[in-house]
Parts: sequence; structure tokens; C-alpha cells
Amino acid sequence: MSWLLAGSDFPQAVADNNPLNVPKLSFCFMKIQSPSTSQVPLISTDVVGLDDILGGGLRLGCVHLIEGEPGTGKTTTGLQFLMEGAQRGESVVYVTLKAAAAELKAMEASHKWNIEGVHIHAVLPAENLLQLEKPCTMFHLSKVEMGTTTQLILAVIDERKPTRVVIDSLSELKLFADTPLGYRRQVLALKQFFSSRSCTVMLLDDRSTAGADLQFLSIAHGVIRLNQSVQEYGAKRRRVRVVKHRGRAFRCGKHDYDIVNGGLRVHPRLVAAESRFATTRQQLQSGLKELDALPGGGLEKSTSPLIAGPPDTGKSIPTSHFACAAAERGEKSAVVLLEEATNNLLNRADGPGTDIREPCESGLPGIQQVDPAELLPAEFLNVATATLDEVVS
Repeated sequence: MSWLLAGSDFPQAVADNNPLNVPKLSFCFMKIQSPSTSQVPLISTDVVGLDDILGGGLRLGCVHLIEGEPGTGKTTTGLQFLMEGAQRGESVVYVTLKAAAAELKAMEASHKWNIEGVHIHAVLPAENLLQLEKPCTMFHLSKVEMGTTTQLILAVIDERKPTRVVIDSLSELKLFADTPLGYRRQVLALKQFFSSRSCTVMLLDDRSTAGADLQFLSIAHGVIRLNQSVQEYGAKRRRVRVVKHRGRAFRCGKHDYDIVNGGLRVHPRLVAAESRFATTRQQLQSGLKELDALPGGGLEKSTSPLIAGPPDTGKSIPTSHFACAAAERGEKSAVVLLEEATNNLLNRADGPGTDIREPCESGLPGIQQVDPAELLPAEFLNVATATLDEVVS
């Protein structure tokens, strides 16, 4: 829903009371009914979690920019996007302006993929362009290379008639353009070309050229930015942010992601408002009357109580009691360990006589041990919530 501000002349009665003869306008608001964003066709990227933050996927038949420094996973994202289309029987094309086909085959072996359905087309400059002592035309060399490269791209698109296209990378096209105006015109022409053929395009940009590329940011329908940083300890941190997604609502902010065997895996940040729901009041007992009396009869369900204290004050013991009591009632529970090993938890529970080994063998409770130094923050939250979802189901 949007509003349009419209203007017109004041009525004559008001104009007669204007001794300074200042131009007069009257304004009214007209309501314009916008089309529902849910009617926009979407296609999947096949990247775990990425469709979630995009609000369902990429817009069909549009041009999208995937930008990030080398090593952030742009090529991996593009290949996953194309493989998803190939599995659906679509014609898909990967146009590379710098990476050889052998490098992509090496990625296929590393991730244990099957990219047989992806047509890889390497666009390389003609050999005569390297013979600088024999200029072939009166035009600047960059214009010749831009025209040749563009024609090679258009030729394979007309031949294959793909529904999904990845061009790697946009930085090469920037280097061919001698002026920002020429680059913008070339990008606009490519956008119009793909739109007329109902192609959904991913343009990869390694941001190796100087300055921020605002030219294509204003032209693309969607912009996804990948970033990585080195931490003082632990693994490097990778985060993805959707800069724009025209005509679609998306999950804002930065989201952690990692690159594992099989491709990218995005961990959308949690939003508290999305998990709130109404429940009936219920108290959960630990089996110890004295302990249950402290919070007034037990811990209230759907709350998050905190047991705090310095080391060796017995914080883990109440946790074991609540887990054992839940197992006796036939209920599932989950214990997520960040610092100590599972064996240490079981040995400590044996000391005060808390029989937690037998329930653990039957899966009540389930113990999940994680390394906080190796997990991304959002990844840990997703592991914890997945464990809780398994307990609740």
C-alpha cells in the first residue's frame, strides 16, 4: 500500500484573499494499491538458510549481485544455484571470465558434487588481442575487449537458452569499461537482454576494483553481500547480509554462515518475536522437595531460569536432577555442554547419587557437546534450537 501526493490550484475563493499573489497549491492524498509481494515468483538458491533470509528465494527472471572478497564463497553459491536448476531439468550456464573449467571441476571433487548438468562456458579474449604490436582496430583496446566479451556471452545464452545464469565475475567487465558511463550502459544492456529472455542471473563480484560499485547496486534487483573476518581466537567468522531485494520482504541484519563439505550453510539470526506463543502455566519438578520449594514449587514451563555461581558451587547438580526427573516422567530433555566433556558430567552426577547414565543411554536426556571456539554464534543458536525442537517433537 502506498500514497501519492497530488497538487492542484487553490479554489478561486482562497486566491482572492492572497494579496501577495503567491502561487498557491492544494494537496490531496490518493491511495494506490500495491501488488502483493507473495505473488512474485521465486526460485530456490539451494543454499541452506539463504532462502530463509531472502523471504523464500530469488525473484524469477531478475538480475542479482553476489559480492564479496575472494574466499567468501561466491563461486560456491553460484554453482549451488545452478545445480538446483539442473536437478529440475532446467538449462543452466556458468560463464567464467577468469576461472578455468579445471578449477571448477576441482571444486566439484572437493564438495562431492555432480555438475554434469551445468554448462561451463569460459570466455577468454581472442589471441590476436595479445599482439599489441599489431593493433587490429582504431578503437581503444578496452572497447574491443568489452565488445568481444559481451558478444561471446550473448552467443552462448542464445544457443543454450538457459533459465539460470551465473557470470563470474563482474570485476572483469569493470576493467574492460574505460568510463563509468560505458560500464553502466553495458550493465543496463545486459540486464535488459536477460530480462527479455526470462533468465534469472547471478553476477559475482569480488570487489577487487577500487571504490564502491554503486553503479550496479542501483540497477540490480537483489544484492547479497558476503564477508569474512579473522577473530582473535577460534575459526574465522563469515557473515552474509541482504542489501536489497526489490519487491520482497527479507530478514535484515547480518547472518553467520560457513562453508562445509557440500557448500554454503547459512545460520539465520534468531528473532525473539517469532518464537513467542501462549501456553498454560505449568511447573516442572526436580524430584527434590527442598530444591523445588525455592522457586515456589518448581520451575515454570516456557521460562529461562539462570543458575549462577562461581566454580565448584554445584551448578551442574540441579541440572542433573531436573533431567532425571523428566526422564522418570517419560519426558525428553536436552543438555548442551560448552565447557566440560560428557564423561565429566556423568562422573559428577554419580558423586551425589544422581542416576543420569541410564536415562542417557535411552536418549532421555540427550546430551549435545559443542566447542564454542569453533562454532559461529548463530550456528550455536541453531544447534541449540534444533536440539530443543527434537526434544519437543
